[in-house]
Amino acid sequence: MRAMNRKAAARPARQIVTIAAAMLAAIMLAALPASAQSRDEAPEDFPQGPNRDDTFYACTACHGFKLVAQQGMNRRQWDESISLMVSKHGMPAPEAADRDKILDYLEAAFPQRATPSRGGFRNPFAQ
Repeated sequence: MRAMNRKAAARPARQIVTIAAAMLAAIMLAALPASAQSRDEAPEDFPQGPNRDDTFYACTACHGFKLVAQQGMNRRQWDESISLMVSKHGMPAPEAADRDKILDYLEAAFPQRATPSRGGFRNPFAQ
C-alpha cells in the first residue's frame, strides 16, 4: 500500500516537471533573435539601392525588415533610431562608415512621409 501511495504522489510531480519543461522551451523559442527564427524576407523584397544588402542584414540580426520598411523618417530620425537601439536594446554600435551606409540606404529607400494634416497615424519614433 505504501508503494502505491509513493507512485501516486510522484505522478503530479512528473506532470509539473513536464509542464515546466514545455513552458521553458516555449520561452526560449520566443526569446531567440529574429534572425534565428524562420522568416520569409530577403533583401530583394525591398527597394533596390546602394547598401541595401548590408542594411538588410544589419537590421534583421534583431527584427524583421518589414518593421524597417514600414517607417518613413529623415536621416536624423533614422540616426536617432539606431542610437536608441544601441543604448536601450543592446545593438552593437556600427562603425562610422557602416552607419553612414545604413543611413544612406534608409534615407533613400524609406524617406520621411508627409505629416498627416488632419490627425491620422503618427509614427511615435519619428519625433
